[in-house]
Amino acid sequence: MSEEDLRQIMDHMPYGLYIIGSRMDEGVNAMMADWVMQVSFEPRLIAVGFENDAHTLANIKATGAFTVNFLSVSEDSMHLAGRFAQPYYGAKVHGPQATGVHKKLQDIPHTLTDSGCPILHAAMAWLECRAQDFVATGDHTLVVATVKDGRVLHEGEPLTSAYTGWNYSG
Repeated sequence: MSEEDLRQIMDHMPYGLYIIGSRMDEGVNAMMADWVMQVSFEPRLIAVGFENDAHTLANIKATGAFTVNFLSVSEDSMHLAGRFAQPYYGAKVHGPQATGVHKKLQDIPHTLTDSGCPILHAAMAWLECRAQDFVATGDHTLVVATVKDGRVLHEGEPLTSAYTGWNYSG
């Protein structure tokens, strides 16, 4: 199988789209992630995959805290997700966005959890998590975390790559 064949197959794998919030010395940060899943009922654990050089991963390693914001199927959520798809450091991309630092939460209504991580007002639900394990997995790190708190803010259908047409298959 060629790399192109594999990429085409992986492009068909659907993912949820989530906004992961973290905190740092300079304030708060958030990024879009699609490799998020529940991995245990008791205790209640989730896992999130991060690129090894992700700013959010560095924040989580430093503080142990993060939030998972669930978006719903809507044009507003798609627009919001698009804002968080760019990396914190512009140098990670090519083209006109490849400069400076992207403060993606600027002008986005949010509140902070007790651990100082952002909850988006536009989220349909959120979880507050405490990192438990960091597992190196190729060019990503899998963070396994205990769910500490969470709320459903409004009912809706979760935003997924099947709705947006976006993929993250490398």
